[in-house]
Amino acid sequence: MILLVAAGAAAAAFAPAEPVEPDQFLRGRVVAVIGEREAQGLGEEQFVQLVRVRLDRDGPLQEVPAEFARMGSESSQQLTEGDRVVVAVSEEPDGTRYYVVDHLRLPALGAALAIFFALAILFSRRKGVGSIIGLAITAVVLARFVVPAIVAGANPLIVSLVGALVIALTSIYLAHGLSLRTSIAVGSTILTLVIAWALAILFVSLARLSGMGSEESVYLQLAPIEQLNLRGLLLGGIILGALGVLDDITTGQAAAVDELRRANPALSTRELYRRGLSIGSEHITSLVNTLFLAYAGASLPLFILFTIYNEVPLWVTLNSEFVAEEVVRTLVGSVALILAVPITTFSAALLLRGRGAGETVADASPSGHRD
Repeated sequence: MILLVAAGAAAAAFAPAEPVEPDQFLRGRVVAVIGEREAQGLGEEQFVQLVRVRLDRDGPLQEVPAEFARMGSESSQQLTEGDRVVVAVSEEPDGTRYYVVDHLRLPALGAALAIFFALAILFSRRKGVGSIIGLAITAVVLARFVVPAIVAGANPLIVSLVGALVIALTSIYLAHGLSLRTSIAVGSTILTLVIAWALAILFVSLARLSGMGSEESVYLQLAPIEQLNLRGLLLGGIILGALGVLDDITTGQAAAVDELRRANPALSTRELYRRGLSIGSEHITSLVNTLFLAYAGASLPLFILFTIYNEVPLWVTLNSEFVAEEVVRTLVGSVALILAVPITTFSAALLLRGRGAGETVADASPSGHRD
């Protein structure tokens, strides 16, 4: 609870010095920094910059005075002339007030996205385009199905599982094409997801986790929506997180076994499985560590807060719901990754014995051979 209060206080400290109920948000550019004054916010020293902003809108009033509140003296947060910003417009009893609420980051995000798309298409060609389309479908499934259904009161675990299955079916086929080895990867992904689903339910129940281990869950409890099933939300998040790396394992393993078969058609099913498992064991070692670092990196600020607020013994901290949630999330995902390797390898070794089994529909001629 100490941690949640501290995290909430730190987040709220970046709010404007005065309560703002904005009527609209606009984009703008800082044309001049007028000055700075000190203020008090949540008992901490707060600085309010006074700036002049040119708004991106048509009308007689294009340049307006605005305030920007920030905590501490961090130079990266200071406004300078030429900065692109987000401005909140508030109609108050004494007139219209303008507040700079944040830096405008969309241009930088757009540039990063353009570089990502360009490199994906440059090095993966048609498959790169398919993966981008699959990424778009993933975003649509999450934004248009998973999140609205959970907000509407549906069981988060069931919704997340259905969403994960839809994402697996569409994104893997779009990225890798229609072929037997892709179908093996899809089937192995679905089977492993079901196992991860069962493991998540088991260990969340054994650890008596409620889903209240993060400050976000506290805010959700206070949100003006129907009561959420936070435990189901935790379970659904574990499933979606596991899917993010499962498709990499299953498609990679199916492709590895198929290439081994192509290189030496005389290999038996048992030998294909043994050699494929040897490749997969190397993959497991790196990906399990990657999964842990991904979760740890996302939670690093809170781990630092644990170190600062160390009034309780270490074992009590480790026993806290926040840490327990991350441990269960990491271990369930890691177990799913490990199981995906033998499941995919065995399925691929068993099924990829027919001639041309790895060909896509586009690569196969009517006779069943490559053109």
